[in-house]
Amino acid sequence: MRRYFDQNDIFCLDLKKFELLCDLSDADIETIEKKINMTKLKKNSVVYHEGCNIGGIYLVVSGILKIYKTGYDGKEQIIRFAKSGDPIGYRSVIANEPACTSAETLTEASLCYIPGDEIHRLFKENKDFAMSLMLTMCKELAESNKFLLDLAQKTVRERLAEVLLLLMDAFDLDEEKRLRIALTREDLANMVGTATESVIRLLSEFKQDKIIELQGRYIKLLNVPQLIKLSNIRI
Repeated sequence: MRRYFDQNDIFCLDLKKFELLCDLSDADIETIEKKINMTKLKKNSVVYHEGCNIGGIYLVVSGILKIYKTGYDGKEQIIRFAKSGDPIGYRSVIANEPACTSAETLTEASLCYIPGDEIHRLFKENKDFAMSLMLTMCKELAESNKFLLDLAQKTVRERLAEVLLLLMDAFDLDEEKRLRIALTREDLANMVGTATESVIRLLSEFKQDKIIELQGRYIKLLNVPQLIKLSNIRI
């Protein structure tokens, strides 16, 4: 474990705790440790914009980020969320192309940046690392394909129910059965792929049916089996 300094903050980081790096040798870890940069970002900070050259990948040490694309009308479409342990920006580095998404913090977050030349070296020299990165990319592609299929075939009501279940799976529930992530109604709408007004109306209906309870930006899941039924998915 190595200490890193960023202004007044001290980070203690064990790179082998990241799934992407857990199979690397001590020598490789030591090499990476000499090249990484640590940064702490406030809530609503943009990490990178769609179309920019990232030059490396980010590992989320703590916090939650949204990964999204921006449409021609300027509206965001949230693709996924990234939390502690997740890598972001890797696809652009491997493909050597500008970022195809944007990333923004939803909470305070600490990030570890690894330069692209080090990622390319590991990808060429370490088959376990290359396989781990490819599996991560394949998982993201499968999620994107499913998202497109849902947009085409599911109703907004079904998609909202599924999004709530996905958020539960990704972030779990607290002791009061609330999602451990607070999202604006606009963010929820951007995940579902609909208008904010539609999400507000459906949340109100879910509340009336005693499926959820609304506590500001937090959502308490009262009836998960009913959400599963509404979402028309198999778990």
